[in-house]
Amino acid sequence: MAYTRRMPLMTDTPGRLLAQQALSRTAGAPLLGGNSAELLIDAAAHYDAWLAAIRGARQRVLLENYIIRNDEVGLAFRDALVERAQAGVFVAVVVDWVGCLGQSRSVFWAPLRAAGGHVRIFNPPQLGQPFGWISRDHRKLLVVDGTLGFLSGVCISAKWLGDPARGVPPWRDTGVALRGPVVAELEAAFAQSWGETGTPLPPLASATAQAAAGPAGDVSLRLIATQPATAGMYRLDQLVASLARKTLWLTDAYFVGLAPYVQALVAAARDGVDVRLLVPGSSDIPMVAAMSRSGYRPLLKAGIRVFEWNGSMLHAKTAVADGQWARVGSSNLNIASWLGNHELDVAVEDAGFADKLAAQYERDLGNATEIVLAAPRRRGRSERVRSSQARPPRVRRGGGSSGRAAAGALRIANSVGAALTNRRVLGSTSSGPLFVGALALALLSVITILWPAWIGWPLGVLAAWFAFNLGIRSWRVRKRRGQAPREADDD
Repeated sequence: MAYTRRMPLMTDTPGRLLAQQALSRTAGAPLLGGNSAELLIDAAAHYDAWLAAIRGARQRVLLENYIIRNDEVGLAFRDALVERAQAGVFVAVVVDWVGCLGQSRSVFWAPLRAAGGHVRIFNPPQLGQPFGWISRDHRKLLVVDGTLGFLSGVCISAKWLGDPARGVPPWRDTGVALRGPVVAELEAAFAQSWGETGTPLPPLASATAQAAAGPAGDVSLRLIATQPATAGMYRLDQLVASLARKTLWLTDAYFVGLAPYVQALVAAARDGVDVRLLVPGSSDIPMVAAMSRSGYRPLLKAGIRVFEWNGSMLHAKTAVADGQWARVGSSNLNIASWLGNHELDVAVEDAGFADKLAAQYERDLGNATEIVLAAPRRRGRSERVRSSQARPPRVRRGGGSSGRAAAGALRIANSVGAALTNRRVLGSTSSGPLFVGALALALLSVITILWPAWIGWPLGVLAAWFAFNLGIRSWRVRKRRGQAPREADDD
């Protein structure tokens, strides 16, 4: 179902106009009216809609995704693209080098290229750019015939469908199907990624049929096509956290909030805003999950409610604020998405769409466990007096196994309590990363002392690699400078 009801905006007061201007400048994206937006929940719905759109293409298919895997799902998409290319449809695909490393190689794309389709790999390692590989194309985008567009957090992989034979449920993810003026912005975002991988995209025919039919709906939204170091999505997330007055509900797969953003959430919660954060309970990247948990305590102390998803993996990246503003896309709440990657998100200013996303959020909380702080222990006056006095030396008594049994019983009680109440008391989550860090440093020190060559050789190779790449880059810059005067003379 598409949601086209426009949000009931307040009159254009000076404060409202100032907020609109701030949102536009912060995101680096204007507010576009005349669109329709449809929520897509989980991968099966995405794949059905995406494949139907591709198979119905008549002019062009533009596909950009972080991961396209060589499995039954990836092959279904590849074969659909091949069929359209053979029918004369212009097909262009951009995939990320890191995302597809070991997932889909050149042989996977050979049939599409043979059929006349075009495939480019985003940002493979290049000489002269020693740090270039850090920036990734994390977008998930599909545009068909200039009239229908999709963006999402879903990659093209059977992993998103789970494993019913082993009882593994599908990954939880969210996307959106779009029609209207925003589709031209989606194509422009694809053209930007395409241009970074080689020659620019050829001019695309405008969708005259849709333009003649009038607006696709009356949803107003912004398309935020983030590039490295632009921080448009980060600034917008920060601003929305500051503007929210009643609710701010966040879902994120790899939450590692920067201090300024965490402070904005804390300030909103202390100002009475209902701030909630839903994150995975079990993650495909355990290290990120540990880092995320280590940051729970300041959030919980400020009154922010934190929930962990009970399914196989929560991969959605969404936000909904005050029942009027919503965001869906590929950006996670961490520094890699905000500052390092190419990302794509849509910020929708429509009450109908926001209501649907908020309702989905509440359904998701039905399959989540809330993390709470342990209740502070209350002590009587006499106990406080005794505790202020010097304590006698602790005497170790027999029965250490009984202490361990008591601790085990407490852990079991906590687990049972969490199952019954959907709440779990926050433990010492910060100790885990600290212990791992201490262990890694201790291991490194032992290796350095006993086998210094094991450290010296890798460092030497790394230094040589950077020296070689920086030398190539210096030579290229010098060459360009040498050519500039000659080009000026030719003019």
